[in-house]
Amino acid sequence: MFSDKKDFQEAFKKKLKTQFGKTVDTATEYDAYRTLGALVQDHVNENWLKTRQEYQAKKAKQVYYFSMEFLMGRLLGNNLLNMQLLSLVDEGLEELGLSLSALEEKEKDAGLGNGGLGRLAACFLDSLASLQLAGHGYGMRYKYGMFDQQIIDGKQVELPDDWLSQQFIWEVRRPEEALEVRFGGHISATENDNGDLTFNYYGYEQIQAVPYDVPVVGYNNDTVNTLRLWSAEPTVDDTLTKAEVESHYGHFLDHKRSLEAISEFLYPDDSNEEGKRLRLKQEYFLVSAGVQSVIRSFEELNLPWSQFSDQVAMHINDTHPALIIPELMRILMDDKGLGWEEAWEITQSSVSYTNHTTLVEALESWPVDMVRNLLPRVFMIIDEINERFCQSLWKAYPGEFDRIADLAIVADGQVKMAHLSIVGSHSVNGVAKLHTEILKKREMKRFYDTFPERFNNKTNGITHRRWLLHANPSLTSAITEAIGSDWKEDPKQLQRLMEKKDDLAFLDQLHDIKQENKRNFADWVYQTQNIVVDPNSIFDVQIKRLHGYKRQLLNALHIMHLYNELKSDPTLEIVPRTFFFGAKAASGYHFAKKVIQLINRIAHVINKDPEVNDKIKVVFLPNYSVSVAEKIIPATNVSEQISTASKEASGTGNMKFMMNGALTVGTMDGANVEIHDFVGDDHIYTFGLSSEEVLEYYRSGGYSSRELYEQDDRIRHTLDQLIHYSPFSKGETDFQDIYDALVTHNDEYFVLKDFADYILAQKKVSQDYQRTRQWNLKSLVNIAQSGAFSSDRTIQEYARDIWQIDRVQSLK
Repeated sequence: MFSDKKDFQEAFKKKLKTQFGKTVDTATEYDAYRTLGALVQDHVNENWLKTRQEYQAKKAKQVYYFSMEFLMGRLLGNNLLNMQLLSLVDEGLEELGLSLSALEEKEKDAGLGNGGLGRLAACFLDSLASLQLAGHGYGMRYKYGMFDQQIIDGKQVELPDDWLSQQFIWEVRRPEEALEVRFGGHISATENDNGDLTFNYYGYEQIQAVPYDVPVVGYNNDTVNTLRLWSAEPTVDDTLTKAEVESHYGHFLDHKRSLEAISEFLYPDDSNEEGKRLRLKQEYFLVSAGVQSVIRSFEELNLPWSQFSDQVAMHINDTHPALIIPELMRILMDDKGLGWEEAWEITQSSVSYTNHTTLVEALESWPVDMVRNLLPRVFMIIDEINERFCQSLWKAYPGEFDRIADLAIVADGQVKMAHLSIVGSHSVNGVAKLHTEILKKREMKRFYDTFPERFNNKTNGITHRRWLLHANPSLTSAITEAIGSDWKEDPKQLQRLMEKKDDLAFLDQLHDIKQENKRNFADWVYQTQNIVVDPNSIFDVQIKRLHGYKRQLLNALHIMHLYNELKSDPTLEIVPRTFFFGAKAASGYHFAKKVIQLINRIAHVINKDPEVNDKIKVVFLPNYSVSVAEKIIPATNVSEQISTASKEASGTGNMKFMMNGALTVGTMDGANVEIHDFVGDDHIYTFGLSSEEVLEYYRSGGYSSRELYEQDDRIRHTLDQLIHYSPFSKGETDFQDIYDALVTHNDEYFVLKDFADYILAQKKVSQDYQRTRQWNLKSLVNIAQSGAFSSDRTIQEYARDIWQIDRVQSLK
């Protein structure tokens, strides 16, 4: 793209002049950011076109990864890194008096996701392009993201995340590829002379799905795949019709807004009927537009329908896009004239499904009446799939009414999307070994008994390009100096760092890099939060979505316990520790918002108390995002992965921390189990109930949190501070709900059961941290073993075992 630094500088100044009419001296940082982005996009576009043409010419099988979330993070630095231009551009801008890091800060995080589900999807797209696999993302172009979180008087306040208020420079609107999606209406059937039925759809509401394409740049190659985001816009015909019928401009605007609402918000509040309906509309909108787009691309190949699954793989990321199955059936039968059996064979062989949870509330179900009214033809197909499936079960298990009721797709007035996903696909995978085993042996045991060949495990992974190469350049340089650069394209080679375990100079270097990262992060915290933190303290970090099972509450109660110990014995010597939290609670999740309030109350009490604030400090980072994660993860010493065993399907934050040399304090849950397998007992701090023990308590009972409360003075004292007069409660009832959840309602997530063991694990952390070189060795082992958790490995397994796709070499 640029032959050298001077070539880049000339191109930059020319683009700044022709696009904005400015010079380097008169341009703002935002002008410079847009100029640099436009330069990068010019080059990306050439390879983007070549990649599409190559896939078409070679008739390469392509994967379409459907997800309601893609938490991409900022793209400027990542694209420059993958294009091997980061250093050249950084140096070139510096000579022009500009800072690349400052320009990167001008890019807003795209509000296209919430947590691990969306970030995993983003890592997968990066790996697909970097491995030169033909794989694309299909998602929603939300006008507003999850929300902009502010902490006011210690409480979460949600403001609109208007991330599109400034231009998203990476997207390309393609109105010529817009498609129509239909809702509501009526179905009539006519029978021809052969007895075949034709279904006619009338009286429906129609809306345009307009695609906005975002390039996904591969690492050190010419491959550029696509993230296609769908935006809901009224159609011209519908607009004119509505204007005539309403003959009132205000009514027309109301109609226009109601249609555009489909792509307005990520996860609308579904606590009421209207919100549920909107969320179902979103899911069908994504699916219908996406499937139509996939079919249009397939038809350009001029191949018979029997070859569809040889050319196309469609992946359901969690249950949200499960309607792919009936929608593909609808199009194949109603629009393309295929019979049921042929359409069903095509559908099953081209669709696969990833389950991301064992939580019942996260396995979507929709009221039958809502699906029937909103999607009448799709519901007819779901009902027929269910009928045929139940008939097959009756033949296989005659008389087993309970089994059939358990497995039915439509039952008890609900359409069960996880059941639909399993029945209509050829592959069902969990996302960590433990998670998959729980699915097979417990949560989906009867499905596993019915379709054992469909179930498989694909442990999640992260892209080391963003989470190490870009987020932690100093550590990247040290690793490259130690073992060469091949690990950048083959992260399994990080294991070669084990050769350095006796190299004291290298271990000291790891310590120095961590300390520098901590100083940089401490500076950022002071600049943004006006809080002074000690870089020499242990940086103890829990950053993830706020949920009861993730147990930020356990962490908070432990901090309260530490405070109590220090207040009762001011001479107590402890290793100074700074606790960082970053988390958003869903706007309707009252308990989670109370936990955020408690954490901020704890921070207020401790940080203002001169008797303890030189030993412990608490920082809640508002509006946690991918960009914030990239700053804090390289600076972390202790990674908190403390979910209730059996509840966290995998986790990927644990992998990001591990890759950057943090040590895990965690339960044996999700991918923590596999991290433990790789690093061994000495290099991870495990505690708490096992998944088997948790599941047995759920099955048989026998747990009494009140007994623990009454028997353990530490627990009783700490919990009493929530409801009786104390520095944390101020004599108010703000935290009565937390107390009740733990004591009165028997502590659903076993916070109190694991409390004592958690305290012991944290004491061990403090002891070990004082032995600096031994700690550095533990850190080294974690970095060296982290290559196993690269998303490149995960995607290679998906490509081989599920999608059956091969690498497509770029044309030169």
